[in-house]
Amino acid sequence: MATQTIAAQKTAQSEINYLNHARGLKSWLLTLDHKRIGILYLISVVFFFIVGGILALLIRAELFEPGQTLMTADTYNHIFTLHGAIMIFLFLIPAVPAVLGNFALPIMIGAKDVAFPRLNLASWYIFWLGALTMLVGIVTSGLDTGWTFYTPYSTMTSSGVTWVVLGIFILGFSSILTGLNFIVTVHKMRAPGLTWSRLPLFVWGLYATSIVQILATPVLGITLLLLALERILKIGIFDPALGGDPILFQHFFWFYSHPAVYIMILPAFGVISELIGTFSRKGIFGYKFVALSSVAIAFLGFLVWGHHMFVSGQSATAATVFSLLTFLIGVPTGVKVLNWVASLYRGSIWLRTPLLYALAFLFVFPIGGFTGIALGTLGLDVPLHDTYFVVAHFHYVMVSGGLLAFLGGLHYWWPKMFGRLYNEKLAQIAALLIFVGFNVTFFPQFILGTQGMPRRYFDYVPEFTTLHQLSTVGSWILGLGLLLVAVCLLHSLFKGQLAPANPWGAGTLEWTHTGRLPSPHNFERTPVVTRGPYDYHLAEEIFGNGHGDGGGTPAVIPAQGQAQS
Repeated sequence: MATQTIAAQKTAQSEINYLNHARGLKSWLLTLDHKRIGILYLISVVFFFIVGGILALLIRAELFEPGQTLMTADTYNHIFTLHGAIMIFLFLIPAVPAVLGNFALPIMIGAKDVAFPRLNLASWYIFWLGALTMLVGIVTSGLDTGWTFYTPYSTMTSSGVTWVVLGIFILGFSSILTGLNFIVTVHKMRAPGLTWSRLPLFVWGLYATSIVQILATPVLGITLLLLALERILKIGIFDPALGGDPILFQHFFWFYSHPAVYIMILPAFGVISELIGTFSRKGIFGYKFVALSSVAIAFLGFLVWGHHMFVSGQSATAATVFSLLTFLIGVPTGVKVLNWVASLYRGSIWLRTPLLYALAFLFVFPIGGFTGIALGTLGLDVPLHDTYFVVAHFHYVMVSGGLLAFLGGLHYWWPKMFGRLYNEKLAQIAALLIFVGFNVTFFPQFILGTQGMPRRYFDYVPEFTTLHQLSTVGSWILGLGLLLVAVCLLHSLFKGQLAPANPWGAGTLEWTHTGRLPSPHNFERTPVVTRGPYDYHLAEEIFGNGHGDGGGTPAVIPAQGQAQS
């Protein structure tokens, strides 16, 4: 490993890569390189994550004691709405597909770029146009509707609903164009020999996500456009006072927003598959089932929106059908989790930071999934519907699916993005703090919910004080862990040790067929694929110095059956 590092240092100054082949702000703002666009998205979503995270800390600080602590009830309504809207529309939805997908997908399938590079850059500009439109409404009038914008309140409030929903409408185009780009890229630009059964599972996850993005996002766009028209032109669509139907809004909204959960989770599933495959040195157990379960989840995700509306007045028959369909969607999700565990069993576990995030995901996500099944049960959903139990369930799904997978993927592809290693010990401590902090923050909220603590309230009875304070302390630990991640990665960016081409000994093309940093066009020659992405039993072919389809720099990897610490 030391020899490789020294060799990498000698060649680092002279190599032409995607970061140094063009310099200056203009070269970044007009770039058509998918890798640079991924970095632009990374800077964007991290900025919005910091804003959303600070708002979350303010929410927990207010709830540290009963009564007014830091802010008024009206300010609290604005803060928790902004936290939800920013985290969902400006971080969770774009984070994994736009950042990690843009950077890795074309290289993983042996392509020089995405199918439509100009459209890809336009997506990033549209993302910022939508974000700035949202900010206009937030800064000028605030937002106090909750991120769901339920009518009729959202049609009559004086806060900046019109600007914010128009911003989300614009953001939808960014999401659709990215999904369209990925689907065409996967269909038309795969390297010779890269059949569907040899696709990395991250690519499968992005492919299924793109289908949902294209089919579901227009529904949200139309819904929010109708809401804006109702506020501006007073057309009776959702407001009963104007002859509209508020339940219609909920149907439209959740027809998109439940599949949107899978826009956030499906690419996260793909990341977890990559991490488990690489750091267990073992093929993914039941590869085809894991791959096709992503498509099954994408399809079933369109059929379960009604479970958000058990208390909204739908018929008993409809509620029963949606309840059964909710149970059904747990099957492909369970297939994934069981296959990941089976993949780890008797693998050569290499306990590095990305795998720690994957293991945290395997602990946290099933809790979110099982509590989701509980909420899909009619008898349990009715008493728990508007309580903190739902808040805890939502965060166990979204934070594990979105944040943990994003952090795991970011640490995994970081050496390929920036050509530098990070402090492994510091990164592991940060991962541990995030895991502990997250559970201390949100697990007490399950208990609060079962005891009747309503969600979205800025005050509570004294009996709930201890659990709320425990939750707030957990948020401080979680914030400290995230701060440590920032310190670790920023230190790596400027002072980190130069990374070899394949520091993890991974088997996918972005590691085996590119240098320390990818060249502007990714490959010197188009790779020819003759094996699957996790065929570690073909180690000679993967790391064979140009033999077979493994032309990348050899890496030090543990032998099968030999665990590393």
